[in-house]
Amino acid sequence: MAGRRARTGRGWDASPPRTGDATDPPRPRRGRRAEQQTDEPAPTPRDESEVAREICLRQLAVRPRTRAELAGALAKRGISEQVSAEVLDRYDEVGIIDDAAFARAWVSSRHSGRGLARRALANELRRKGVDGEVATEALGELDEETEAETARALIERKLRTARGEPDAVFRRLVGMLARKGYPPGVAIRAVKDALAAQSAEAAEFAEQIDADALADAEGDLDRDNRPVD
Repeated sequence: MAGRRARTGRGWDASPPRTGDATDPPRPRRGRRAEQQTDEPAPTPRDESEVAREICLRQLAVRPRTRAELAGALAKRGISEQVSAEVLDRYDEVGIIDDAAFARAWVSSRHSGRGLARRALANELRRKGVDGEVATEALGELDEETEAETARALIERKLRTARGEPDAVFRRLVGMLARKGYPPGVAIRAVKDALAAQSAEAAEFAEQIDADALADAEGDLDRDNRPVD
């Protein structure tokens, strides 16, 4: 028909594309991987000493550590004994590791903060791998008078909220001091003196306590039940 308009668009009379040829193969898409250079050198394995140093520094960033603690952390991460020894020796030389300073700080902090006595502190230092002589020197700074004063302060604080008959309170408080590492004599005398100053009833009970005899009996029982190394 003369008046019919020519069809346009995508039908039978659509115009051919302006550029290229329909028969040309499609151009390959260049992704990120294709754009990467293929001549880059392969990454080299990290130096074992560098890894060991990083492990140590991360451990030390949390809190001070003994040499034995750091050696254990390195062993868990598969660091060889030779590399571990070399790194830890170097840290010893420059003062990053100092078991003596660690022991002194540990004794001071745990005694003032938790009220632990020398026996409990010695056990903790041994578990952390501190040498026996180093631990003994650090514990020597905590004398018997200071230990007894700390025991009395602990008992006085506990007595403010203690409930029950004097004999039950006495046993609980002596047991509490024993768990903190106080010798039987120190624990019993500290509780007896504190009870004597608390009330007339408690003072009457305390007067009947033979601290020396009871301390000797407790000491014998403690030695019998102590595990053999």
